[in-house]
This record gives sequence, C-alpha cells and structure tokens, in this order.
Amino acid sequence: MITLRSVGLFVLAAILEIGGAWLIWQGVREHRGYGWMGAGIVALGLYGFVATLQPDAAFGRILAAYGGVFVAGSLVWAAVADGYRPDRFDIAGALICLVGVGVIMYAPRGG
Repeated sequence: MITLRSVGLFVLAAILEIGGAWLIWQGVREHRGYGWMGAGIVALGLYGFVATLQPDAAFGRILAAYGGVFVAGSLVWAAVADGYRPDRFDIAGALICLVGVGVIMYAPRGG
C-alpha cells in the first residue's frame, strides 16, 4: 500500500510540475497571457508541496527518483498535449528511467 501511495504521489507531482511548466510556456511562448502563467506558478508550487508527502524521508532519494518520473511523464505530456510522437529511443530511454525509479525507491534495503 505504501508503494502504491508513493507511485500515486509521483504521478501527481509529474502532472503538477510538467503541467505548470507547460502553462508558463503557453503563457510566454504562445502569448496566452498572465492567467496561464499564474496557473503555472500555482501548479509548480503545489508540486513542491506534493513531493513532501512521499513516505520516504530522504529528500535526495525522492528528488533523484522523481527525475526518472519527470522524463517519462514529459514524453507522455508532449504526446497528449502537443501531438509529439516519441520514437523507439525516447520510449526506451523513458523505460530505463522508470526502472531506475524502481531501483532507487523500492529496492529492499537493510537497516
């Protein structure tokens, strides 16, 4: 159950961080305005809060593992929101990152 909660928090964090950055991108680069940028700033702030809810107390471990989630999530976001089509190397790289997340976060540790 703890692992499932942790995975859910990683997914929520990815949505908030990637979505927040995307909203700011849309506000600035696509000239959609301050409302989009403001929503992005709020989402990024919420991302920082969600990361603190992880059951593991090691900040470095959480952030390192989240990097792998961010890589995979960014490709999914790009495919859904922008029509980007990841190639086999994008997919392979994302899967490697997710395996890294599993090793970093969920490998059994002594002590």
